[in-house]
Amino acid sequence: MSNLKYSKEHEWLKLDGDVATIGITKHATEMLGDIVFAELPEKGANVEKDSTAGVVESTKAASDVYTPISGEVVEANRMIVDDPSKINADPEGEAWFFKLKIKDIKELDTLMNKDEYDKFAKESAQ
Repeated sequence: MSNLKYSKEHEWLKLDGDVATIGITKHATEMLGDIVFAELPEKGANVEKDSTAGVVESTKAASDVYTPISGEVVEANRMIVDDPSKINADPEGEAWFFKLKIKDIKELDTLMNKDEYDKFAKESAQ
């Protein structure tokens, strides 16, 4: 999983050519608790770095999902809309949120690697 990048808003990103798959981290799901609702951006939507791209609601709270980079949504994971509990079960795997065609590859430089994110998540949880 070392090819993942992470944002300070607890999103992860996996790069595959010029397409990025984006979801929320395991740490985020642990903070939220049992997720009961997910709203995703529509295919074809253009999203800007750090803007709201979706919503998750849990038994504890509602939280915006941000996009760590800019681009065009090429796919949304309808499976997690139909069954939001999958987000808790596999947040950094099959429960991804959406895929973007990347607008500016340089935006990836602002994201953290796994070690940096783990340190950030630990510090922010205190």
